Amino acid sequence: MAAPKKGRSASAQSKPGRSLALILIAIVGLTGGMFASGHTTPRLGIDLAGGTSITLEAKADQGSAINKANMDTAVDIMNRRVNGLGVSEAEVQTQGSRNIIVNIPKGTNSEEARAQVGTTAKLYFRPVLATEPTGAAANPSPSASPSGSGSPSPSASATSGDKASSPSSGSSGSPSASSTPSASATSQGRAVTDALKADASPSASPSASSSAGASTSQAKLQAQYAALDCSKKSARTTAGDGAKPSDPTVGCGENKGVWYKYLLGPAAVDGTEVKKARAVYDTQNAAGWQVTMDFNGKGAKKFADITGKLAQNQSPQNEFGIVLDGQVVSSPYVSQAITGGQAQISGSFSQEEAQSLANMLSYGALPLSFKEQSVTTVTAALGGEQLHAGLLAGAIGLALVIIYLVAYYRGLSLIAIASLLVSAALTYVIMSLLGPTIGFALNLPAVCGAIVAIGITADSFIVFFERIRDEIREGRSLRPAVERAWPRARRTILVSDFVSFLAAAVLFIVTVGKVQGFAFTLGLTTVLDVVVVFFFTKPLMTLAARRPFFANGHKWSGLDPKSLGAKPPLRRTRRPAGPVSGPVDPKEA
Repeated sequence: MAAPKKGRSASAQSKPGRSLALILIAIVGLTGGMFASGHTTPRLGIDLAGGTSITLEAKADQGSAINKANMDTAVDIMNRRVNGLGVSEAEVQTQGSRNIIVNIPKGTNSEEARAQVGTTAKLYFRPVLATEPTGAAANPSPSASPSGSGSPSPSASATSGDKASSPSSGSSGSPSASSTPSASATSQGRAVTDALKADASPSASPSASSSAGASTSQAKLQAQYAALDCSKKSARTTAGDGAKPSDPTVGCGENKGVWYKYLLGPAAVDGTEVKKARAVYDTQNAAGWQVTMDFNGKGAKKFADITGKLAQNQSPQNEFGIVLDGQVVSSPYVSQAITGGQAQISGSFSQEEAQSLANMLSYGALPLSFKEQSVTTVTAALGGEQLHAGLLAGAIGLALVIIYLVAYYRGLSLIAIASLLVSAALTYVIMSLLGPTIGFALNLPAVCGAIVAIGITADSFIVFFERIRDEIREGRSLRPAVERAWPRARRTILVSDFVSFLAAAVLFIVTVGKVQGFAFTLGLTTVLDVVVVFFFTKPLMTLAARRPFFANGHKWSGLDPKSLGAKPPLRRTRRPAGPVSGPVDPKEA
């Protein structure tokens, strides 16, 4: 029998305690982290713990048809938005031809998720033609002369500071001394008309019909702007409805509790040209939370062009309105062209509001608008019963596996059971930690994946044990049998687990919703099986081989050579130097 190779493998074989100490330290560390985080149980999915179910109905009011392609696009965007909040196991699926159902598990911010999935997130950068406060703030005393402080500029190169000549700034400032709240309706209408004419692109030879149509549109928009009262919620929700990006429109914006109305020109840049958005906190200018946007190449050029033109105008026509779903969230002014392909949205955001806005802008706008039909709370009564049945099935399966191991492998079953317990502990702790970190939620298919993993883990032990028993049948003692059996068993275990992990990965990629929970759990437990076999089962078996109970082949150890039908060790005789006079037995006991 050849001696085991010396070097790295021999060193590892002689010090199995290191591997056992490593995995036990990992278990203790993960368990401590679980208790420190306060999440001592896995987060349950909507089918087990209940949650919120939202029904949305599509509306064809944005020029887009309600068809399968647009509905599928909306489902994909909603899925990414909700997952961007850290919500996992959320279900977004179509129902019929016009409805989308969104199921959000308990334990997440359902209000924020509702705002995310239903918001169209149409973003436009529109030049400001006119603006003024509405409601009670529209008639300040004539002696009042408040100074408006400007908001942080759209980029580092934009101007910030006091807006001495701006009548208002939406969320960026307040009325200044140059505002004329006491002006007559006639003078106000004339100013709006002049702004619309200045914004209109000249035509080489306008016909009488087109000129008359433009005048009618301007008069209609002028009347709409004059009648708009943004202090009323009903007026804010309908302001700018049906307006195309290429047309001027009206909008509302809030600053420090005061609502302003805006007359806005055609969109110069839209949100589809935003490459990436993120929430940042401005510590230098004490501006609080902002949303920083990076434009693509086309959007960066458009943004530089429009800011260059606006910088040449007088206030308020040197401002541009950042319009999200019809509301002006910010209206900063510029004094020079802004290059570099970056912009900032600032509007006294909280951290949650800034992150929510950045999330919506990053994943794009919905191709359709949606009306919230119903919001219902899903109870976990049925899921609790199913969970009880699933856990019962898992317990029965585990008990049958243990009975088989005890009956067939006897003493070796102690090593297998200990390995199963370590694998179960690691799985439980990691699932508990994955809930708050990546939003993993345990649902019924995930429970099924964990039950299937019992068989995968037991299969790895059986492969290793059978290799050891084969070596003993060939006449080897236990210690060399363990070391010779491990390389062969290791290859088989790795190939088997790789196939299982590959199947889980493919299933996770090509499926959505609950099936992903099954695939994720199956893949996780498969990886843990490799860790447990390499760092616990093999070192524990090496230590057990040094104990007389196993090394001497006790009949209850599961390694009794007589019970296994071991043959005497084979030895080859040396051939004599001279001629052989008679037959020689090539084998001897």
